[in-house]
Amino acid sequence: MYSRSTPEVAWQATDDAYVEADYTQVASRLAGTVAQVLVADNQTVHAGDLLAVLDDRDARVALDSAKAQVLSAEAALSSLQAQLARQNSLRAQARATLAADEAAIALADANRHRFANMARDGSGTLQAQQQADAQWQVQQANHDKDQAALQGVDQQSAVIQAEVEKARAAVLAAQSQLKGAELNLSYTQIKAPADGVVAQFSVRVGAYVQPGKALLAVVPLRDVYVTANFRETQLARMRPGQAVRLTVDALPGVPFTGKVSSLAPASGLSFSPLPAHNATGNFTKIVQRLPVRIKIDENNPQRALLRVGMSVRPEVDVRAPAQADSLRQHEGAMRLSLR
Repeated sequence: MYSRSTPEVAWQATDDAYVEADYTQVASRLAGTVAQVLVADNQTVHAGDLLAVLDDRDARVALDSAKAQVLSAEAALSSLQAQLARQNSLRAQARATLAADEAAIALADANRHRFANMARDGSGTLQAQQQADAQWQVQQANHDKDQAALQGVDQQSAVIQAEVEKARAAVLAAQSQLKGAELNLSYTQIKAPADGVVAQFSVRVGAYVQPGKALLAVVPLRDVYVTANFRETQLARMRPGQAVRLTVDALPGVPFTGKVSSLAPASGLSFSPLPAHNATGNFTKIVQRLPVRIKIDENNPQRALLRVGMSVRPEVDVRAPAQADSLRQHEGAMRLSLR
């Protein structure tokens, strides 16, 4: 069992630790001139608060143009849909004409046979028979013409239906452009992405900003944490969840507590573009440091005084996990002896 009298084992401390926060850089998504600035440096803001406004006249012109395109596309679609509906009436009219033609053909065919019989028995003339035959051929030709007209109506309906689908696609494209124009107009209002304090304030009225250029930062002071760079030799018994005592240089005499949140998967040197891993015979061993993230307890009323970048001295209590590891090792040894 480890006692408080052996701080090198029971408590691990470092001076290489700082208060940090996952702050957000706020940038414009549009190029434009700043028309209004509604916040100041170091001001507290809430998520959704308006920070600055860009000149929106160009965006409004684009929005009006997109609305006009939608109206035009919808009008073209309505016109084609009316034409398609009219085709139904034309189709009904053509079918009625065909029905009349069929009736006329039936009458002409009956007359043709009647005058043919009369011509054979001498009660009718050859001329009347020829006239009846000619009338039957005329009615047959009219029927063929009206049948072709009905097919033309059906084909035209298919063409108009295709135009309707094309017009619907044009309406969707115009509506998409309208939504894009509405988004661009909304982007002229730059809002706070989260609760926090304004920092790195560089936006000014009249300035021309480019997309992606940072205008300010929003630092969430309520979510600050500590990053402590412990030597690798101090991490043998360090685990997430262990209690931590914190001393802040800027706040002497104000105690803070927290817990180990996580240990980094690699040392800071490992992420360097040129890691100093000496592969020659001239090697000098250097103890590495690994970042450890510490969550500060929220029940301390002095937590609001913390600022990003403050130097901190954390002390991690590594006793409980060490005892647990020892107990697990003892149980493992006992199981092996029983075998």
